[in-house]
Amino acid sequence: MNKADLVNEISSRTGLTKTKTNDVVDAIVESIQGALAKGEKVTLVGFGTFDTIVRKERKGRNPKTGDEITIPSKKAARFKAGSGLSNVVNS
Repeated sequence: MNKADLVNEISSRTGLTKTKTNDVVDAIVESIQGALAKGEKVTLVGFGTFDTIVRKERKGRNPKTGDEITIPSKKAARFKAGSGLSNVVNS
């Protein structure tokens, strides 16, 4: 399912126009991104939790040359599925 499919599904379930539904989906995504950028956690009970982690600097290999390289540390987004979502997926 891509964004257009999601907008169509939500629009048909809620009766909102596709334009308004698209605006709502965009607002939700932007709100989650904004919270993560501030270092905040976003929890949707029954669905899951979005948060950020810091990946430590590590050693790796250049696949072309085989040379060892240092991969710098970075901040990454993470999603952990909640029990409600896990139960639906695993049933």
